[in-house]
Amino acid sequence: MTIKAQALFSSISPGLRDELLKAYQEILNNYIEHRWEPSELNGGKLCEIVYSILKGYVDGAYPAHASKPENMVDACKGLEKSPSSFPRSIRIQIPRVLIALYEIRNNRGVGHVGGDVNPNHMDATLVLSSSKWIMSELVRVFHDVSTEVASHAIDSIVDKTMPIVWQVNQTTKRVIDIKLSMRDKTLVLLYQNEGPLAEKKLFEWVEHSNQAVYRRDILKPAHKNRLIEYDQTDSLVYISPKGIQLVEGKILQGKSK
Repeated sequence: MTIKAQALFSSISPGLRDELLKAYQEILNNYIEHRWEPSELNGGKLCEIVYSILKGYVDGAYPAHASKPENMVDACKGLEKSPSSFPRSIRIQIPRVLIALYEIRNNRGVGHVGGDVNPNHMDATLVLSSSKWIMSELVRVFHDVSTEVASHAIDSIVDKTMPIVWQVNQTTKRVIDIKLSMRDKTLVLLYQNEGPLAEKKLFEWVEHSNQAVYRRDILKPAHKNRLIEYDQTDSLVYISPKGIQLVEGKILQGKSK
């Protein structure tokens, strides 16, 4: 089952829906571009929008736009008093995640120094993961679908535009970072795209000199290592969860080997 982007959150007021999708897109873009502090602050914005949606759902009428509750923690706890006829996710689970996410936004300092791991990066990673879970859960509840379908729907609506990929024209993309290996360029292009890419298009976009060699040295080893799914029958290439993890955890962080 596939949910089209325009059909997501169709029951919510257009202004509120646009604010929700924009806030999530900003969190993703800021994370990809390593702007940790804005990622945390936008997490707070998302909390306020989602709370407005939950409150509207319980009240039976959605506001035209989101508003900030006087006290986020008390407001979210208040949702737990809603009738048990409402989904537990609406009453308890999402509100409790909102409280944790809002805490990161309000009470975690920025500009940490020292140590091998940047705490701001850790915070932003938590914000991104929590935000995606919230978005997927909203889709799951509103559309009565499985967690897998909801997660896929959220992945499909965001524009994974990143600084290292250049949309040259309607038919051509290039990876700006010329230091990346052919394998990593391939993974980045697959990650940025919605759905699979044709082998020939990937070969042209990474500008490999020989398609047979590209297939032998890049696609087949990546398939064997489960970074991609290489469908040789239809000549299509899909990025795997392991490949996504490599892009987000290493390639975009400049740590790929």
